[in-house]
Amino acid sequence: MADHIKTILHPTYLLIFSVGLNMFLIHKFLQQHFTESPVRTVTPSEDKPLENSTILLLWFWPSRKRFDLNSCCSRFNIDGCYLTVDRELYSKAHGVLINHREIKSNLSDLPTKPRPFFQKWIWMHFESPQNTKRLDAVENLFNVTLNYRRDADIVLREQIMIKTEDTEDKIFPQVLDKKDKLVCWVVSNWNEQYERVKYYNELKKHINIYTYGRHFEKAVSNAQYKEILTTCKFYLSFENTANHYDYMTEKIFSPLTLGSVPVALGAPRYIYERFVPKDAFIHVKDFSSPQKLAEHLLSLDKNIEEYKKYFQWRKHFEVKLVNYPEEHVCRACQYIRTKKDYQVFRNLNKWYWDAIKDET
Repeated sequence: MADHIKTILHPTYLLIFSVGLNMFLIHKFLQQHFTESPVRTVTPSEDKPLENSTILLLWFWPSRKRFDLNSCCSRFNIDGCYLTVDRELYSKAHGVLINHREIKSNLSDLPTKPRPFFQKWIWMHFESPQNTKRLDAVENLFNVTLNYRRDADIVLREQIMIKTEDTEDKIFPQVLDKKDKLVCWVVSNWNEQYERVKYYNELKKHINIYTYGRHFEKAVSNAQYKEILTTCKFYLSFENTANHYDYMTEKIFSPLTLGSVPVALGAPRYIYERFVPKDAFIHVKDFSSPQKLAEHLLSLDKNIEEYKKYFQWRKHFEVKLVNYPEEHVCRACQYIRTKKDYQVFRNLNKWYWDAIKDET
């Protein structure tokens, strides 16, 4: 018996056994990963751009928000886009996207190599003109604009869309049962010189307002924010910018989505009506004073049938929100992929920062 064990433990037999075991394990690994499982399809952005791909270089991650660079096709049905943050591909990129927020205080990190003749530089910005500093150096730097304004090259913003026939309104009228507050406001950015702050200070003298946000030391989560809007009859959709074309934010579209009536302060009513049904919101300029607005809100609180009229738009329309910044980048790539013509944009500062001069 001892002789038999010695034979088995002989170095030659151990070597043969070890080699055989390794070959068996390698065989099982290859079988599992390449026979039983389907071959993984590599999308262009994971490897290298296909021959006919449109290359869009993100010079910075917009607002430092990272996302899947391969999502244009799967999420937005946009084919042929190769998104990258690799600056080594600058000379091959069909477009370079630069978010204004990343250069507003430092222009030293812009591309230094000459721009290829086929390349478009895309200026992306979605903050208000009133709270964005003009930069003389970018006046004639870009040839494509990506913005919320109707006259931008690439327009992207929340919209009121016509419903499909089978779309069911899941908010109204059921949401009425949840409303136990009259007027609400969530605000963090506070400045006593802002028109919205001055208006609020007058309005609160005539009506009770439930306030939340960092300024009131009541920070809210996204879930809490949605709950607040659902339980309030009216929401103060007060922008910090007035007299600039087409500027309005989620401050009006979120209440519309969640079943609260927005009370808008910001751009003139006629600009709001370009994007929102006129009977879906209340504008502060409809009233001669904050006191008159408060009286109107209090009267609607007592007249439920009149209040319901602010929801009639929901029978035919719904709100389409935008996924920032992923959708913005994909739409930019779609634009340069389909629009091949030579393009120049002059006077960026005048176009974006000049105040409204007429009602057009």
